[in-house]
Amino acid sequence: MSVEAKLAELGLELPAAPAPAANYVPFVVSGNTVYVSGQISSDENGLITGTLGDDMVVEAGQAAAQRCALSLLAQVKEACGGDLGRLVRVVKLGAFVNSTADFTQQPQVVNGASDLLGKVLGDAGRHARSAVSSPSLPMGVAVEIDGVFEIK
Repeated sequence: MSVEAKLAELGLELPAAPAPAANYVPFVVSGNTVYVSGQISSDENGLITGTLGDDMVVEAGQAAAQRCALSLLAQVKEACGGDLGRLVRVVKLGAFVNSTADFTQQPQVVNGASDLLGKVLGDAGRHARSAVSSPSLPMGVAVEIDGVFEIK
């Protein structure tokens, strides 16, 4: 089953690959590796902002992380010339969670992205990752995630 078909089965679809917000490229392809720049939490209503441990609960953070994962896949699709069938696996995610100093559930928040990638890609979606706290993120977003992907 294709990635898009699996997403549709889950009631989701890929957004358009977001344009960079500053002086960088959205992804770099080097050999069989795609390095995707940080994707910030946003949906059809705009930016998903908030601070975990203050005005945002874990479940809302997980939904924000899931949106980041969709944007990562959209960038990989662009890097593959529109053919997500070329995606071999997710190698690593680096996640930043906008959170208070005493909030310690960053891994649970980032599970929103990891769980989605696992559901959509199976074993190819299993990856190494980091999940760290940040006192603020660009434009006040709740989550930002970058990724490394293997393609064929």
